Amino acid sequence: MVPDLAFSVKIFAAMFAIMNPIANIPVFLSLTEGRSNAEKRRIAAVAFIAVTIGCIVLAAAGSAILGAFGLSVDDFRLAGGLLVLLIALSMLHGSSSAQHQPRDEEMGDKADAQDIAVYPLAIPLMVGPGTIATLIVFGHSAIVDGQVFSLALGLAAFLAVLAVCLFAAPWIGRFLPPKVTAIAQRLMGMILAAIAMQMMTTSLQALFKA
Repeated sequence: MVPDLAFSVKIFAAMFAIMNPIANIPVFLSLTEGRSNAEKRRIAAVAFIAVTIGCIVLAAAGSAILGAFGLSVDDFRLAGGLLVLLIALSMLHGSSSAQHQPRDEEMGDKADAQDIAVYPLAIPLMVGPGTIATLIVFGHSAIVDGQVFSLALGLAAFLAVLAVCLFAAPWIGRFLPPKVTAIAQRLMGMILAAIAMQMMTTSLQALFKA
């Protein structure tokens, strides 16, 4: 089966823009500050596994989940596109998205036994509402258009990059100036805004045609 590389690149770009592993490196270092290298690697491994499982489940079963609530993908695509657009606007303004940023009272004491790998690192910092909306929409499109292999290829490529960023975060953090993080955040915001507009446009076209 020959993959649709354009669709794979689109998946990779969407995931990279919305999870933004480069901008999340300082967040990872902040959450794991004072921990040993072995502990940081364990946290990175658990977070990566949680993100991978979440992405696979959302892409494969997202449409079925919506169907259980009596929602169509076009309805969800419009709401998801609006949500992704709000996240993109926050990124363009250089601020953290409220949808992907847990409140202080939800964090608790970092000294507790609470495993930060799953919460808040994997959820909601990486697999937040925007990621959920994007994966459900693209997963449905891939199944309908017979592009499941292309979806898997793009998602696997992104997860490989994410793994490198997580496990090499302590090393990358030494050479990552704040300006690079700020530029990456705004660039990803532009890409994410374009994806959000496409999602909403596609949804409106389908709804008005119906």
